[in-house]
Amino acid sequence: IRMKEDISAIRKKLKKKLPPDRYEHSLSVSYTAIALAMRYGCDLEQAELAGLLHDCARQHDNQTIYEKCLDKGIEVTKDEEANKILLHAKYGSYMAAHKYGIKDQEILTAIEYHTTGRPKMSLLEKIIYIADYIEPRRNKAANLAHMRQLAFIDLDRALYEIMAGILQYLEETNAAIDKQTQEACIYYRDCYKDSKKAAF
Repeated sequence: IRMKEDISAIRKKLKKKLPPDRYEHSLSVSYTAIALAMRYGCDLEQAELAGLLHDCARQHDNQTIYEKCLDKGIEVTKDEEANKILLHAKYGSYMAAHKYGIKDQEILTAIEYHTTGRPKMSLLEKIIYIADYIEPRRNKAANLAHMRQLAFIDLDRALYEIMAGILQYLEETNAAIDKQTQEACIYYRDCYKDSKKAAF
């Protein structure tokens, strides 16, 4: 899908399927992703579509998504079973392909990893992960103003700091931690271990 008419049709379909606040969040992530794509030279339509569809599975509750993953043969890790909200990314990627006609594998992968991240993320994956965190309607993270600025200065540094902050929050609240997020955070921390810019 590379045409504006298709993006418009997807917006209309999403608006019918998602709760209003989730739809507004999806639009906001989409526009933030476009802005980051402009800054870093990523394909604008890929960024727009991935941002728009990153939460398309959130029309379902977490238990329903879990059951649908099992039904469709989508792998569920022990970490995901313990923290079912993570599965909306995997099932969202499946829905983007099967319900919204997305054939672009880069878009599908960006949707799949927008909750956990992973080592060696593509530019589009990084943009969607970060856009989901910094979009203008977000207001809960204490360091949002800093992250919003940093995202447009140093994408990898922003990625690392966001992951580190999320892991710290999960540890402090005794929440389930996905191993993939830990691995991704270590990977991007190590990218900076020899840099004076890195904060440890």
